[in-house]
Amino acid sequence: MAMASIVSTRIKICGLTSVGDALAAVAAGADAIGLVFYPKSPRCVTPQQAAEIARAVGPFVTTVGLFVDASRAEIEAVLTQVPLQLLQFHGDESAAFCASFQRPFIKALRMAEGVDMAAVEGEFAAAGASGLLLDSYSPAAPGGTGETFGWERISARRRLPLILAGGLSPDNVGAAVKQVRPYAVDVSSGVEIAPGRKDSAKITAFVQAVREAAQMLE
Repeated sequence: MAMASIVSTRIKICGLTSVGDALAAVAAGADAIGLVFYPKSPRCVTPQQAAEIARAVGPFVTTVGLFVDASRAEIEAVLTQVPLQLLQFHGDESAAFCASFQRPFIKALRMAEGVDMAAVEGEFAAAGASGLLLDSYSPAAPGGTGETFGWERISARRRLPLILAGGLSPDNVGAAVKQVRPYAVDVSSGVEIAPGRKDSAKITAFVQAVREAAQMLE
């Protein structure tokens, strides 16, 4: 990976549920915000809430919509109401399904034991994915568990921009950036005071930790 990409590690704050938290993320320097459309998540927002948040953050912050095995009709209903710039598929969606919306998308891969990262990456790269997000595996939930996984399992050979998620926090994200050298990092529970409620001080600390670690890689 080119050094310039390492230095400019992107940051996504996911699971935002209020305009105030979204503006705090933007003020801290986040490059993207994540809006969850998974009804079982405590961070789930309605299309109306999401549209309000998306309008508030402005045009130069990427607004990402997260879906978990949603139907085509459910996704299209959101797209008619919310100005999403990137789709994130966090379930068992096929590459063809993800690409069929003809919008930029990333695919999440939950790092269960034995998962073939290279095969999944190749499949979704061929389908036109914009990136591959690696998250911790838990049988209890598709994400937002606050658990990390063994970063040593991540291949150094990459066909897609790598987004690292899973248990990141202000305390460990610097080490993650140095070890994995991802295109971006994604955090949700690691900057919260309660599920769906962000802590502006933790967001600021997280962003600072990423920037400091990236500068050390120059």
